[in-house]
Amino acid sequence: MLSHLSALTFAGALLFGNSLANLHENKLVQRSNNHDRQRSNVVRSVTSPKLPDAGNASSFRYLTNKTEPYRVTSLPDVHFNIGEFYSGSVPIDLENPNRTLFFAFKPDLNGVSEDITIWLNGGPGCSSLTGFLQENGPWLWQPGTFLPVENPYTWANLSNVLWVEQPVGTGFSQGTVTATSEEDVAADFVNFFKNFEDIFGIKNYKIYVTGESFAGLYVPYISAAMLDKNDTTYFDLSGALTYDPVLSEADVNFEAAVVPFIDANNNLINFNQTFLDELNSLHQSCGYADFLDTYLTFPPAGIQPSDTNASFPQCDVFDIAYNATLAINPCFNIYSINQQCPLLWDVLSFPTGLFYSPPGSTTYFNRTDVKKAMHAPLDVVWSVCNNGVFANNTDTSAESIDHAIPQVIEATNRFLIANGDYDMILQTNQTLLAIQNMTWNGKLGFQQRPSTPINITIPDLEYAATYADPVNEAEGLDGAQGIMGIQHFERGLMWSQTFQSGHMEVSFLCALVILRAVKSNEQN
Repeated sequence: MLSHLSALTFAGALLFGNSLANLHENKLVQRSNNHDRQRSNVVRSVTSPKLPDAGNASSFRYLTNKTEPYRVTSLPDVHFNIGEFYSGSVPIDLENPNRTLFFAFKPDLNGVSEDITIWLNGGPGCSSLTGFLQENGPWLWQPGTFLPVENPYTWANLSNVLWVEQPVGTGFSQGTVTATSEEDVAADFVNFFKNFEDIFGIKNYKIYVTGESFAGLYVPYISAAMLDKNDTTYFDLSGALTYDPVLSEADVNFEAAVVPFIDANNNLINFNQTFLDELNSLHQSCGYADFLDTYLTFPPAGIQPSDTNASFPQCDVFDIAYNATLAINPCFNIYSINQQCPLLWDVLSFPTGLFYSPPGSTTYFNRTDVKKAMHAPLDVVWSVCNNGVFANNTDTSAESIDHAIPQVIEATNRFLIANGDYDMILQTNQTLLAIQNMTWNGKLGFQQRPSTPINITIPDLEYAATYADPVNEAEGLDGAQGIMGIQHFERGLMWSQTFQSGHMEVSFLCALVILRAVKSNEQN
């Protein structure tokens, strides 16, 4: 996983290029030849402001009679001040209180932001409380760790942040599942969001819709639905971000990229040469090598064919490879291939692609004390991912690259698509194939191959105190990260690849500087 500060600086470069990345380095660091002084300046710039006392509501920006029922004063096992924080259920339709979406809301820590960033996990049916507790929230409780810790890089440093469990049937969100398309999901979301805004007195805020994985569909469709409302009082969409997203459901994209991915990363996967040769033979005979040679080109060769060999079982190289990984490494994590055994205890019971709860453990959001603290329905058995969030398991929508993403790019000029290079389930080249099959702002795909490096020249802060501890004799060794990714920008779309990062690429700070860059861009 890319370290906290590397992710911050890298993300700043992603959307606005090297010149803006340098601008943010200057903001984060007062340049100095003294490493310790450089580190201290970074700490002052990016760590969280002092939280308002959760017991003293006088300074709370959004606390009213309407919002008091949603106020959270403390959380079990969170042994520090949580400040102003709200969660609970809001109806999609005020006339039907039985269909609700569950949210967590952390106001901007500086108390001045007039924008709101929405975060959505994917699935479909996976809870955005995962993002809240283990990615970009105000505190982090990650697999294998003893207790939650404050997240100095929470997105709430720069924006009001709203995590929403959706569609209906996800997490604590309740009601009859009716959606059969992304348009249905988006319609429910914008109705919920307007009701949320009315409760919290939010109007004329700039809105950023963000998410990962299957949110590659949620984010653009919800963003497009907001644009279609033509109502900036409630829906002033200003940009969108997607990390390791589902962009295309074409089997060939899924299958064609996996063997080169394995070849590039076999030092972590450890297939023997005989099996590698078998996979590469299938890669050739199923036509995937020719497909990549023809269509993963810059500029693109043309619209990609949908009639390929990818539907034949003998050409399902992805499943053949994935099943083999588990024989070698039973703790293999399809979301981040650098993970080895043991399986880590996870408070969300999902440390890899496997559900896992060691004897005696509990799933945090299933605890009665946690449900009561967060105003969650006590009768719901919470799971990190649920099936059945589409009626009859049917999603009839077109791929997001067909029209939803192009609409958002052309309306905002601010759309980010990013990939972590250790993610096997949604690989970098899979995403690039989808981009090369998408038309926006009058052209098909990127015209130039992404190649601009991201050079991290400031120190990481994640374990700064550990390195500074004299007992470790390691002070100053946790320095500049070097080249940690690739970025590219064309016609309102930014793409990036983050080195040493998996599917949960947004951990911990991947978009904080992006949001800062957006604000700087508007001000200047």
